[in-house]
Amino acid sequence: MAEPVRVRRLSEQEGQTLQRIARRGNTSTVRFRRAMMLLASAGGNSVPVIARLVQAYQGTVRGVIHRFNQIGLACLDPRWAGGRPRQLSPDDENFVVQTAKTRPRKLGQPFTRWSIRKLAAYLRKVHGRGIRIGREALRCLPARRGITFQRTKNCLGARAARSSTASVM
Repeated sequence: MAEPVRVRRLSEQEGQTLQRIARRGNTSTVRFRRAMMLLASAGGNSVPVIARLVQAYQGTVRGVIHRFNQIGLACLDPRWAGGRPRQLSPDDENFVVQTAKTRPRKLGQPFTRWSIRKLAAYLRKVHGRGIRIGREALRCLPARRGITFQRTKNCLGARAARSSTASVM
């Protein structure tokens, strides 16, 4: 049977730092929970007990303890990756913004204003580019550059809008 996972003996400074983090609780939640895991392990608790205490998976608790034994207090800070790689190059982003600024009629489209769905469909069909971008990303990209998509408003009101297709630009 494998030996239970335990935190190595804490130095005085490490113990004080962990207790300060656990007492104050004004640090990030991740640091607080990891400090609690280490203190509980130093107190002699087993991994399943610690997992229930901090409401984490046992594998997570084991991982934090192993990392502490290897690198010390640096294990308290999360090492999150940068996320999914960017799908659009800066050149593609500029093309999207330029397209959003251009009137659809100038690009041979049968409408006067872009909606997010229409712009996404147009970008997928552009010859030589074929930019695939989701609606949320397409909403955020121009917004970062100061371009917003707004509903077309009419001057006749909601009741008349159902019976009329006239709209004011």
